[in-house]
Amino acid sequence: MRKSVKSMVDDALQVVTTYSVAQAQSLHGRDDVQFIDLRDVRELEHEGVIPGAFHAPRGMLEFWVDPDSPYHKPVFSQPGTRYVLFCAAGWRSALATQTMQEMGLADVAHIGGGFAAWKAAGAPVAEKSSKPSAPKAPNVPKAPKAP
Repeated sequence: MRKSVKSMVDDALQVVTTYSVAQAQSLHGRDDVQFIDLRDVRELEHEGVIPGAFHAPRGMLEFWVDPDSPYHKPVFSQPGTRYVLFCAAGWRSALATQTMQEMGLADVAHIGGGFAAWKAAGAPVAEKSSKPSAPKAPNVPKAPKAP
């Protein structure tokens, strides 16, 4: 029998901590709390970001969390850090929160309703900062072709 994504999310919601936007806002900006944005980069560019959130695309999360992975990101191995995950609506973040718990991170939760609920509540949102572009090569005239 096939298991639907809805049933997977429902199962995850039974075992993860879900913060309301108000609860998440009360944690925002604390030194011991790291917000993790699981959305695709196009979503960040289109909708904006939560200031201070670390972007970890959902497809890379397990690789970035695992300290033995060649792709590990140090943000996921900070002692005493509470992780608050979010996606657009709370489904990806529920699954990701469950995964991080299974990987051994105890203090991890997600925002119910995701970024959409955060934004609708008037919580802080910023534009995604763009990466600085690479410097252009100097305009050097080409040498004439030999006859």
